Parts: sequence; C-alpha cells; structure tokens
Amino acid sequence: MTEDEAFKLLASDGKLIKRPLTTDGKQVTLGFKEQDFEAAWK
Repeated sequence: MTEDEAFKLLASDGKLIKRPLTTDGKQVTLGFKEQDFEAAWK
C-alpha cells in the first residue's frame, strides 16, 4: 500500500485510527491509558 492509499483509507474510515493521537511536535502518544498518558505529558 502506498502512503497516498493509506491516507485515503484512513480519511474514509475514522475507526481505523487509534485515538486519541496526541503530539506536541516532539513526542507522540497513541491511545489512552491514564497512567501512561500522565507520565508522558506531566
């Protein structure tokens, strides 16, 4: 699958993306486990 095909597929069905996707431009967290989220974003 090309990158463009992947983008089109993700844009067509939001359930394919694990949420929340959080970033500050330097780090990224994907999904939500309260302890992990707090540790990453304190």
